Amino acid sequence: MSRRGVPWLAVLLVLLAAPVVAQQTHILVITGLSGDPAYAEEFHRWATTLIDAATDRYELPAENVIYLAEKTDVDPARVDDRSTRENVERAFATIAERARPNDYVLVLLIGHGTYSSGESRFNLPGRDLTAQDYARLLEPLRSQQVAFVNTATASGGFIEVLSGEGRTVVTATRSGGQWNATVFGGYFVEAFADGEEDSDQNKDGRVSVLEAFEYAVAQVARVYESDGRLQTEHALLDDNGDGEGTREPDPLVTATDGALARTMFISAGDGTGIAGLPDDPALRTLYQERLEIQEQVEALQATRGGTDETRYQAEMETLLVEMALKSREIRAMEEGEAAEPPR
Repeated sequence: MSRRGVPWLAVLLVLLAAPVVAQQTHILVITGLSGDPAYAEEFHRWATTLIDAATDRYELPAENVIYLAEKTDVDPARVDDRSTRENVERAFATIAERARPNDYVLVLLIGHGTYSSGESRFNLPGRDLTAQDYARLLEPLRSQQVAFVNTATASGGFIEVLSGEGRTVVTATRSGGQWNATVFGGYFVEAFADGEEDSDQNKDGRVSVLEAFEYAVAQVARVYESDGRLQTEHALLDDNGDGEGTREPDPLVTATDGALARTMFISAGDGTGIAGLPDDPALRTLYQERLEIQEQVEALQATRGGTDETRYQAEMETLLVEMALKSREIRAMEEGEAAEPPR
């Protein structure tokens, strides 16, 4: 059969949706130089908020998480090592060995940054690592989906350097010139924990990187406004590889940012960690099947504008009908009734 006769969009959707259940997340959290005990405490709190949410809420295996901190004695049970340049390099190498193709990798930097002579840095105990250094460390992770989140001051310069295919880059500031202490990181990690009820916009029981970003941006604006202060940090997200971040990503427009970040989650890779899944095996299977259809809907939405509109509408109608039928099966089983067979 010729390529023209193949329903290429349906094939694409299957390829995009199939790995969802199997993909695992690998997390690297790095807290850098604090410069003040109050910052050290805050940075550790942010780090452990994400780690606890990942391992407890989303049931991520502890071995999938590496936590490097300025000082190990802040929490010996959870800190794997100091956040020196050498240990950071070693941690990236470890994740590159563990991660399978299409796995998720989330890198979270918490601390202070600097920008000078056209170079962005994240401050570490000892020698700092520049944005160019992190670009080098990310090279072995080309077959994984990477979210690199730098919540430090003066972090904006990381986007242009790290931007690339299959990679989401988030910074707490829009440039290296925004050097005041940031609060974005605290709200970004809160989105996966206590803020999940508000951050989980589509109510699928998971929080995507895009949802965490949008939640944090809204909370940062609210805090500055309530305090009557001029906002000195403006977070950016880039996931389309063009080297330019945006404050208002739109995953439904193919050419803009947000489509990839919308599909990135903290996942144990076996359907665990999704809120609301029932204990009954048959009902749990139906919930997971509906979630897979939803992933296909989101993947299709990400292609809008890059394909024929008539074909798009037809594919979307098919998926929405499948979603409705699956929801009817779930509702019937939950009510103790036999679901009617689809007609």
